[in-house]
Amino acid sequence: MDSIMPVDPNQNMAVSLALAGLAFVVTILIGRPIVTFLRLRKAGKQVRIDGPETHIIKTGTPTMGGIMIAASVVVITLIFNTAGRLSMLLPVGVLIAAAVLGAMDDRLSLLGSARQGGMTARLKIVWLTLFAVVAAAILHAPFPYGLGLSSVYLPFVGRYDIGWLYVPIAALVIIGTANAVNFTDGLDTLAAGTAAIAFVAYAIIAYRQGQLGVVTFCFTMVGALMGFLWYNAHPAQVFMGDTGSLAIGAALAVAAFMTGQWLLLPVVGAVFLAEAASVVLQVSYFKFTKRRYGEGRRLFKMTPLHHHFEMLGWSETQVTMRFWILGMMAG
Repeated sequence: MDSIMPVDPNQNMAVSLALAGLAFVVTILIGRPIVTFLRLRKAGKQVRIDGPETHIIKTGTPTMGGIMIAASVVVITLIFNTAGRLSMLLPVGVLIAAAVLGAMDDRLSLLGSARQGGMTARLKIVWLTLFAVVAAAILHAPFPYGLGLSSVYLPFVGRYDIGWLYVPIAALVIIGTANAVNFTDGLDTLAAGTAAIAFVAYAIIAYRQGQLGVVTFCFTMVGALMGFLWYNAHPAQVFMGDTGSLAIGAALAVAAFMTGQWLLLPVVGAVFLAEAASVVLQVSYFKFTKRRYGEGRRLFKMTPLHHHFEMLGWSETQVTMRFWILGMMAG
């Protein structure tokens, strides 16, 4: 079946931007009943009891708002961006799988306490690893079973084939990016805003690479994320939860690999990298100092990184806007 999207890159860009606008409108339209439903179902967030005191007021705010992002992107992509572009079923499939996993975690967290709620980290990483390995295998498998990708592009140097190593690397990056966006989702508009910026960057990269389907997918994600921000604007009416953050991160990584420019992901997603690195460094340093000195010490006042700056006295909006600025410059 031939694609209903234009084959000319410039025309495809124009239509993709229009679809971003459509995703924005659709997300806003479905967002209100979703927020109302979540509120009636008492799907309220359990705030960390050891987190910043200013976050106590957020207790009870509906979570699982990532449903509106995933639903909008899946429907629009299936209607406009899969005919003649079957490769787009991969990022859509990853988006759905990660969103379902995140929704299960969010649902379980609502049944527990702020400290003990949610799926165990080990179980969540097992399922996320399964999805990531399947996605990586499809990226690497030869036609017609997959996309036949096996190379890395080194900026200013050239493209190199890495063979079977492509699969474990791709799987690790998908897992890492999903978790990094998950760590970033801690302040109103922070994760959605920085993710939208990253998707814009990869839409432009995909345009330069001639990956028209990826261009459309990325801009559809941008529109849906901006629609979500309508309800997530401070003070947030809804949070995306793991339903949104895991799905967004995994989909971003898959889109990056489909462009072939996945080595730029740590640059484009520098905010996500910093957030994840802060957690890893904090935990590692605490364990090291506890073994060496008998008492754990901390590098940051609190992690993920955005909480560190809150503890330094920055307001929530200051942290968010400054991280947005850094995300724009990185993108």
